[in-house]
Amino acid sequence: MERGRRAWFRPWVGGVLLLAVTGAGFGLYWFQPWKLWQDETVQEALPVAADDARAPSAAPSADGSSAPSPAGPVTLSSGELISHEHATSGTVRLVRLADGSHVVRLENLDTSNGPDLRVWLTDAPVKEGRAGWHVFDDGTYVSLGKLKGNKGSQNYALPADVDPARYSSVSIWCDRFDVSFGAAELARA
Repeated sequence: MERGRRAWFRPWVGGVLLLAVTGAGFGLYWFQPWKLWQDETVQEALPVAADDARAPSAAPSADGSSAPSPAGPVTLSSGELISHEHATSGTVRLVRLADGSHVVRLENLDTSNGPDLRVWLTDAPVKEGRAGWHVFDDGTYVSLGKLKGNKGSQNYALPADVDPARYSSVSIWCDRFDVSFGAAELARA
């Protein structure tokens, strides 16, 4: 009788062990806990568009006269990052370059690293605390790409067909868990 129990017990133990190892492997892939101890610092300068090297061009003003347009980057709006699911700080600026293109610039960013982090330009209001964790995918948003680093200063180009005036906030969004790590309300400059 003892021998019969052992024969049945061994395949069951093997199956449980296989299931546990598979579950642990999936959990490590999904949560990527090692990223909590790995910082990626990115330090990018504000981009210089091809037009920045030229003299200012004359643009008609409201009264019909010609006035030079700014030769360099112009900050259209900015805001301070607040923490949501992870402690997050830094400044966000929406910048128009001399060639008319736009970038979202994160300056002095400091947040946790995590799986599948993105930079989103959104029309959602920024709410403090847990109330703000999940609001950014409820409205209109544009993903500007993967977060380049969880620390430093970096730039994210807006696609040419995106009207920056339609958006009022920026979120560091974890696409895997649908949660904001931090966000900034953009106030017009």
